[in-house]
Amino acid sequence: MPDMVGTTRQLPLRLVDRSPSITGAEIVAELVPPPQFEHASFESYRPDLDYPSQLDAVERLNTFAAWWARPGGFFSRSRRVKAELPGIYLDGGFGVGKTHLLAALWHGAPGPKYFGTFIEYTALVGALGYAETVKELTGAKLICIDEFELDDPGDTMLMTRLLGELIASGTRVAATSNTPPNSLGEGRFAAADFLREIQAMSANFETVRIDGLDYRRRDASGQAETVQPEELDSMTAALAARGSRVTIDDFGALMRHLSTVHPSKYIKMIAEIDVIALRNVFLLTDQTDALRLVAFIDRVYDAEIPVIATGIPLHDVFDADMLNGGYRKKYQRSQSRMVALSTGELPPHAE
Repeated sequence: MPDMVGTTRQLPLRLVDRSPSITGAEIVAELVPPPQFEHASFESYRPDLDYPSQLDAVERLNTFAAWWARPGGFFSRSRRVKAELPGIYLDGGFGVGKTHLLAALWHGAPGPKYFGTFIEYTALVGALGYAETVKELTGAKLICIDEFELDDPGDTMLMTRLLGELIASGTRVAATSNTPPNSLGEGRFAAADFLREIQAMSANFETVRIDGLDYRRRDASGQAETVQPEELDSMTAALAARGSRVTIDDFGALMRHLSTVHPSKYIKMIAEIDVIALRNVFLLTDQTDALRLVAFIDRVYDAEIPVIATGIPLHDVFDADMLNGGYRKKYQRSQSRMVALSTGELPPHAE
């Protein structure tokens, strides 16, 4: 095996050569906070004092977490307080620390517990089937869903049904999104039945609003960095010489490859990679491609893998129609993450 590893590192590594498979058991095993939130706590959260709602959110989440400290998970007879809703929903713009707070809540909860993105939970249903997913997750003390998505009405109704069954069995649920529960899907779908599903779900949640600026841009220019083609070659060669595992892909080829891989498998596509290099980044005009890229960048960001790119700055890949459309908050969040990935804030793991 050492010889195989050594040989592989001498060859150009490409993401387009990776078409992984993933099982339900593997998805369940990955339902934990991303590496950068491995030690997240309420104490390590750094609120922006110009926005009091951030400190208020910490206080509210501490109260929500205190539920598990009560005997049997129920309210003490000697300290009777009003019953709380079984779910809490962190609403706010990108970069205000919602994922940090969600991970902090997860770390403080007793097991069994799960933490994943909306895509990971829907992928689990796809891998195991609905009944087996309910069976797998039943008994969990806490289910955390980061970035509740509404790309597909069917997936949203599926998650509404799943959460309803889990909450009925005693599971508590915490979720984040860039949109309040009653506004989910607004401007995207008009079906009255779909809106009723959203309203029924939101009734289970207390909404906690978190205002503030994107922390990734508080001290940054807000521009994703690019390099010249010859710089990319020298940088990747130097990184590889130091032992970093670097992939080099043409941006267009990568976009075509992403269309052949389910987003739930993106995490395995980038496994054991230290740096991603992209050539010839260009403007996207197809929304399906753009949403795939958003999902891919989310996984790259969670894995803390820096990106080196030529062509246009990564944060400029979404066209004006996309940035003014119903998915604009998703694109804006992805832009923020692209800036962080390309500006040196996330050093290669190998260093």
